[in-house]
Amino acid sequence: MSRDPLEIIFIGLSLSSSWGNGHSTTYRSLIKGLDADGHNVTFLEQNVEWYASNRDITSSPHCSLQFYEDVDDLKKDYREQIRFADVVIIGSYVQQGVQVAEFVLKNAAGIVAFYDIDTPVTLAKLRINDFEYLHPNLIPEFDLYLSFSGGEVLKVLEKDYHASLAKALFCSVDTDMYYPEIKEKSWQLGYLGTYSIDRQPTLEKLLLEPAKQLPNHDFVVAGPKYPIDIQWPPNVERMAHLPPAEHRDFYNRQHFTLNVTREAMVETGFSPSVRLFEAAACGTPIISDSWKGLDEIFEPSREIFVAESTDDVVRFLNFSADEIEQVSTRAREKVLRNHTSHQRAQELVKYVMEIKKVTA
Repeated sequence: MSRDPLEIIFIGLSLSSSWGNGHSTTYRSLIKGLDADGHNVTFLEQNVEWYASNRDITSSPHCSLQFYEDVDDLKKDYREQIRFADVVIIGSYVQQGVQVAEFVLKNAAGIVAFYDIDTPVTLAKLRINDFEYLHPNLIPEFDLYLSFSGGEVLKVLEKDYHASLAKALFCSVDTDMYYPEIKEKSWQLGYLGTYSIDRQPTLEKLLLEPAKQLPNHDFVVAGPKYPIDIQWPPNVERMAHLPPAEHRDFYNRQHFTLNVTREAMVETGFSPSVRLFEAAACGTPIISDSWKGLDEIFEPSREIFVAESTDDVVRFLNFSADEIEQVSTRAREKVLRNHTSHQRAQELVKYVMEIKKVTA
């Protein structure tokens, strides 16, 4: 690396546990890219029982993973480290996030950024004066507002909420973990995602209904928190929480995988899920619901299949093997060019260096 390594601190929801959240996968991939480029990363995570009892990892080869009990503990044990870091990045949904941000902004001498992995949800909360983890008065204080969503929302953050600099920083994929493997196919179509009430109607339309129409094909839905009263068709297999170490095998055993987007993300647009990049990196053909900005991530019909209805899904499932393979190959090539750990880490460092240059 040509430039000096940066000392970077993340204060995030969770790196240690992927149970019921997509934050850990995002952080793990980004931090791996930063570490590969020689930067020194510390990740501070509040020791919350929910995640503590469902951890995938307790340490990381790519950063120093440390736990604190509450904001007072954070102040006592990490004040000096935060003060002298080049960059401190506070994530969305951090417990006591407002108090954490106030403390960091008061004490950090370097760049302070907010990484919003939930931008549409965050803005919806601010509109109803729900300041669970972010107060609008704090937004202008950050040197950099990193958003999981791109497009017009970046202008909204700068114009309406007075962010100093709002930049998109999408999720990414660790290509050492996600790649094609020759596996016997177990399911015609699968879906991986935590239950969400606003996603469920789309899941029913784009997976459960096709399963009913194609009783001789097998389908699968993996993820936690689904209500016990859901009526699953007999050819739909259910899996509970699937840890990241098992995701590659899961994708490679599907003929197609389904992407379903939360309502707030659909309305905002430009909010790709990490599942899109993971599946594409595995060479698994993707069927996705439609949302603004999707065509700037993957080209419909050439790199991804976009479904509006049950009939669309059934039609895609009957495409020729050659056509399906061409689409999935193009999607994988796109991800390898634009959405890996290394590329996302370089984007973050580029933003940081731009700020350093301006403030020098």
